[in-house]
This record gives sequence, C-alpha cells and structure tokens, in this order.
Amino acid sequence: MKPLIAPSILSADFGRLADEVGAAARAGADLIHVDVMDGHFVPNLTIGPPVVRAIRRATELPLDVHLMIEEPERSVEDFVKAGASTITVHAEACRHLHGILQRIRALGVRASVALNPATPLEAVRHVLGDLDMVLLMTVNPGFGGQAFIRSVLPKIRALRDLAPALDIEVDGGIKTDNVDQVVAAGANVIVSGSGIFETPDYAATIAAMRRRAAGAD
Repeated sequence: MKPLIAPSILSADFGRLADEVGAAARAGADLIHVDVMDGHFVPNLTIGPPVVRAIRRATELPLDVHLMIEEPERSVEDFVKAGASTITVHAEACRHLHGILQRIRALGVRASVALNPATPLEAVRHVLGDLDMVLLMTVNPGFGGQAFIRSVLPKIRALRDLAPALDIEVDGGIKTDNVDQVVAAGANVIVSGSGIFETPDYAATIAAMRRRAAGAD
C-alpha cells in the first residue's frame, strides 16, 4: 500500500486555517486530518462542526475527522453533514462500538476506530469487518507535539498480520526521521502535525517523508 500523508491541523496556525489547509494541499497532502477534542475524553478542547464545514470549503481533499470525544454517537451526524469523509471514534469512548460503526457507514462515509497506546487490539477484533480503517495512536491523545511511543510498533505489525487489507493509520510524533519505522511495521496512513506544520517548507517535508517511507523495509 502506498502510504498516504495526512497533515494534522492541530499544529496549524488557526488564525490562518484556510490558508494552512490550502498550503498543505498544494504541498502534496493526500488528506487533511482534523482532531476534535471535547475537554472531557481528552484534556484539550479544539473545534466543532462549524470549523470542519469551513475546512471543507477550503479544500477538495478528503477530511479525516478524529473524534476524541465522549459519547461520539451524539455527534457523528453533525460532522458528516459538515463534510467529513472519514469518521474515527475511540473504542475507549463507545459503549456500543458495532452500532456506531454501522451508523457511520449508513451516513455514507468511511468508518474508523482509534485505539490509545495501552488499548489492546482485542478491542477491535470483532468489528474488523465493519471498519475501513484503524487508527493506532502513537502518543497518548490530547495534545500535539508529543514524542513518538516506539512500543506501539509491534502493535502495528500485529494489526497488519490480522487484517492485511485494512487501512492502518498512525498518529502522534510522526516526523521525517521515523516515518519509515511505522511504514515498515505496516501503517499506510501517516498523520503528522508538528512534523509538517512546524517546518518552513511543507512541500519539501512531505516529499522527504515520502522518500523515507519508500525506503522502509
């Protein structure tokens, strides 16, 4: 699978968000990753459907909306209406995981589940047939700019063995100098926030990440 690069707007300049999204698209991004935090499931607080709607107007790229929120079943329809292409919910936040995945798919978008670093793959084993993607967190969620947790690499490999055709996304601390490690382990959707938006040339950074990923073995 050719790795897809998903810049995370969590590290973008929110005062120039439309410009930042456009710049990431022109730099060669494959999709835009949108972190939604509620201040409860994670300590930080970010954005809601109105901002997703504004991002949708700023780009034609798919919007990869990651809901780090409690009771996500109450919000998925609003985010789909706002323009999400993929909705990711956390297994840790869902009482009825199968039901919410069915709901997301019924709304016509891709369904994905995120697992925190300490959450075992067993949490998604019985819903793999209802998933388009699994997001494996490589930091503890809530804030951008954290250091990559290397101990998640065996978990990526195990998921790739379990589901050879599934999209596996990784998010947290991914930069040019470690993207090859997650790709070699089996990830094919690469989220990077500060690793892209805190560099001076987004296009050069994304190109360097692709080269590094292509050399993974």
